[in-house]
Amino acid sequence: MDWIKASIFTTSEGIEPLCGRLYAAGISGVEIEDKDDFFDFLENNRQCWDYVDDELVAAISPEPCVKVYIADNASGLDTLRLVRETVGQMKDGDTERRFGRLDILLDNISEDDWANNWKQYFKPIAIGEKILIKPEWEVLSEKTDRIIFSVNPGMTFGTGTHETTKMCVCALERYVKPGDRVLDIGCGSGILSIISLLLGANTATAVDIDPNCEEIALANARQNGIGDNRYTVMSGNVLADEKLKEKLGTGYDIVVANIVADVIIPLSAQVRRYMKDGGIFICSGIIDFRKDDVLAALLANGFEVIAEQCDGEWVAVSCQNPL
Repeated sequence: MDWIKASIFTTSEGIEPLCGRLYAAGISGVEIEDKDDFFDFLENNRQCWDYVDDELVAAISPEPCVKVYIADNASGLDTLRLVRETVGQMKDGDTERRFGRLDILLDNISEDDWANNWKQYFKPIAIGEKILIKPEWEVLSEKTDRIIFSVNPGMTFGTGTHETTKMCVCALERYVKPGDRVLDIGCGSGILSIISLLLGANTATAVDIDPNCEEIALANARQNGIGDNRYTVMSGNVLADEKLKEKLGTGYDIVVANIVADVIIPLSAQVRRYMKDGGIFICSGIIDFRKDDVLAALLANGFEVIAEQCDGEWVAVSCQNPL
């Protein structure tokens, strides 16, 4: 598969609102380049190095830039259309031009080129007490008693090494029981739902707003010996698409959502419809200063909070649908 790199030029002030709009358009990962932030970092962390390569400095865009990588296929082109629309709307509404020129520069990048830039940094990582996440192209140097999850996340999704994903895996280790049905909302490459199956769940359903999830998550499941009879992947907006909600069904023992607070809060009003009484809802992707907002929404919608985890500035919450 080939990829399109879209570079969107903005200002330091425009980075946050631009990233918010991109997420709403189905972009789950961005690369941010801000020369001012880079120089501030250098100035405030002089103790960490005594030399910075001039070529590295020269390679940074002189104006803040948000980069996204989109699959060069039909669904990716639909996503690119949404990106163009949302950036255009942002530009039209920015009458004071606080957010810069908001121009989009497109480049085609082959998957091989991308692989050379990121695969070298993605190594096997042990998570929790049972799981080892292993890139499909890596060979383990020694035997392990851990459950191996082999993954190729593609360029659109995360690798499973982020703090929020690690906390979800630890929670799944704690709560998944043999025979469980699991729903993974915002599944990306299927990391959490597939790990649930490796931990003993009977079936899992995964859903993401990005249509590319279907191909990538199913491929990762098959790579780990999981057949299509145990794993279902769908795409769409679980907050707004009523037909999708009906397709997802009910009676799940565990629902996991590693998204962001602004999605978890409205989701908390809907997610109980999918769950068994006594089922567990694991939610992560919560930046620490939004924890209280998420907890308030969960409690207001009838959940009982049973565990909280923190890793750096990130928080995960596990709660129970009352019996």
